[in-house]
Amino acid sequence: MDERNFQSDKIKAVIFDFDGTIGNSRDLIVSTMQQTISRLGLPARTDDECASMIGLPLKETFTRIIDMEDAMGDRCAEVYREIFKENNRPGAVTMFPHVRETLDAIHRSGRLITLASSRSRASLLGFVADMNLGGCITYVLGAGDVSNAKPAPDMVVRTMTDHGLRPEECVVVGDTAFDIEMGHGAGVCGVGVTYGNGSREELEACGAEFIIDDFAQLCDILKING
Repeated sequence: MDERNFQSDKIKAVIFDFDGTIGNSRDLIVSTMQQTISRLGLPARTDDECASMIGLPLKETFTRIIDMEDAMGDRCAEVYREIFKENNRPGAVTMFPHVRETLDAIHRSGRLITLASSRSRASLLGFVADMNLGGCITYVLGAGDVSNAKPAPDMVVRTMTDHGLRPEECVVVGDTAFDIEMGHGAGVCGVGVTYGNGSREELEACGAEFIIDDFAQLCDILKING
């Protein structure tokens, strides 16, 4: 991995994915996808196949793993949202280990903390509120806030534009190749986390500048003492 273009002292903003990076939502997402597939009578897919789509726009999570007409993709997204509202009970999504204290440390270092997710803005804001992270996460972009969702670079580009930032002043943190590709498309270095929905092999293949097994290792990358 090439870390030559990364200088921790230049980083002003850390752009995070949510699902599989901050929030442990795999079980909730996969079970909701499986219920959607079952309710609509679509061909069965494994839990791992469903999980491999996490990070993409909702409709695309279905159209990529099952051959279907465009209208059925829209129907899948609609039914998924209905079932998700039923399944998303308090505590269904928890933070991964060391997330809270690490985000607090990054915030104290004076860096901007943002979210860039394929989830809707309303859903993201709900999780930020439920997890009491509003004090450090001050800017949120969801799938509906840009023309092109991940892995397109639009969310990173908009984040930089809205805050007057340059690519070398930002870093993207996510658990899948979609996140790293989003960052790279905007000229931004990427940190891949291995505990989410992607694999170390996928993160290496897409050229993540750093790969970490524990969220707390971000402090080492950013040279924060805590």
